[in-house]
Amino acid sequence: MLKVGLTGGIGAGKSEVSRLLVEQGAVLIDADRIAREVVAPGTPGLAAVVEAFGTEVLGVDGSLDRPKLGSIVFADPERLAVLNAIVHPLVGARSRELEGAAAEDAVVIHDVPLLAENSLAPLYDVVVVVDASPETQLDRLVRLRGMTEEDAHARMAAQATREKRLEIADIVIDNDVPLEELQARVREVWADLVRRAHASR
Repeated sequence: MLKVGLTGGIGAGKSEVSRLLVEQGAVLIDADRIAREVVAPGTPGLAAVVEAFGTEVLGVDGSLDRPKLGSIVFADPERLAVLNAIVHPLVGARSRELEGAAAEDAVVIHDVPLLAENSLAPLYDVVVVVDASPETQLDRLVRLRGMTEEDAHARMAAQATREKRLEIADIVIDNDVPLEELQARVREVWADLVRRAHASR
């Protein structure tokens, strides 16, 4: 099994790359999706978040009000650390469970937004970074996700720098290109990952 860490700045197009890799045959473990699952209504994760942040982070339906929680933690590094201490171990445990269920010769892609920020590169056999210029990221966040420029800048600033991400990359996928070029590059990267998976067996 080849364990691949996939990361990229917000708006770099990491989700598109992970979708293309799954089309090629990768097993995807999406940290963001798991992070939502482990704080779903009725989970010990949600109970721990409510204990730490109070019931005001709950929506009327009893689920986590993510924007509300986000507005609390993004402005306060200490509160963010409290949230991470609750969520990260739960995400880690669930990721290991899913990885354990994958085939022996699988290429397992861990989609991890904060891979560089949390110094997680050593956990993976290969780190793939999806890269785009800050101008492209900003444009996508404003145009495609409907963020204000101010909000987009704040989200980008809260992440690792582009340089820090590129420093940990074994493979870089440039996503400042048309979709056809991106698809061709992903096929190339997939062939490389499959080769590495076979070599490591």
